[in-house]
Amino acid sequence: MRLEKRPALSRSAQVMAPLGAVAFTLIVTALLVLWAGKPVGQTYALLFKGGFGSVFALSETFTRAIPLMLTGLAAAVAFRARLFNIGAEGQLYAGALAAIAVGGLHGGTGFDAPAWLLFPAMMAAAALAGALLLLGPALMKARLGVDEVVTTLLLNFIVLLAVGALLDGPMKDPTALGWPQSVALNPALELGKLVEQTRVHTGLIWGGVLALGLWGLLNHTVLGFDIRAVGANPRAAAFAGVGVTRTMVLVALLSGALAGLAGAIEVAGRTSYVTLDMSPGYGYSGIVIAMLAALHPLGVVLASVFVAGVLVGADSMSRAIGVPTYLADVIVATSLIAVLVAMLAAQYRLRWK
Repeated sequence: MRLEKRPALSRSAQVMAPLGAVAFTLIVTALLVLWAGKPVGQTYALLFKGGFGSVFALSETFTRAIPLMLTGLAAAVAFRARLFNIGAEGQLYAGALAAIAVGGLHGGTGFDAPAWLLFPAMMAAAALAGALLLLGPALMKARLGVDEVVTTLLLNFIVLLAVGALLDGPMKDPTALGWPQSVALNPALELGKLVEQTRVHTGLIWGGVLALGLWGLLNHTVLGFDIRAVGANPRAAAFAGVGVTRTMVLVALLSGALAGLAGAIEVAGRTSYVTLDMSPGYGYSGIVIAMLAALHPLGVVLASVFVAGVLVGADSMSRAIGVPTYLADVIVATSLIAVLVAMLAAQYRLRWK
């Protein structure tokens, strides 16, 4: 028995594969709900209502989706070039710290510069911090063959330790009553709200624009062709004249910058300062979202809203019916596995000897 690639992927298979994955996920989740002794229909209804059933629910879902969207884009563009960036969590924190370093209220006064100048400087600093954090692992992979999965993963822990040291040292807020958090961001640099009296902010527009721009870059530019060529076969791309190292460096800078922007937008749109629990794992969740979207930038937008809706809806569902919130993690993980298996089944078939 062996796997054999199908000569062509039919349109019906492209449609049935994700539908089958969704059906499988719902069945597995339903079995767990029944095991917990709860009604399946009511559980699903409460899950949907908690994530999408009202203006407040939608606003919370979109707020949660913004950092997921940006880290998902960071993972998607890196994975397209076979640069397996597992360090978006650390890059997010690096971007958040850079944003506070530029736009924070230092000494209670802030920098003597107008907001229209400080805001782009803050975003540029955040993007640069995330980009430089990934540049080293990318160069080590391209030049020395060092596994970037290990280096980027370990950098996450190094960055988090550095964040803890800074929050208890030079960047500590003297008005926080001993709580380890950074100084606050200048209020003039905070992002505006999309809907009044909710937490959803204009970072959602940033995410949509960046997703659209990344889609255009990958599909309609020479660099995008180089990225796809390196991801398909680095040796063949090099033989055809594509600069593999140059492409890998550019992808690293782009991916790290997107993750760094996620940190800056989270600070400017939601928290206003940096804490060690600012991210509940957005960098790691971005990998799941990129895989759910099949590394498609526009699909990342939909996948991030789906995952955010499940996470937000699970909180509401748990309070209403008593089903553990861990059900959301099961749904996300099962849907990822189901989508990967379904796409594999659509592209390959079993050949018996």
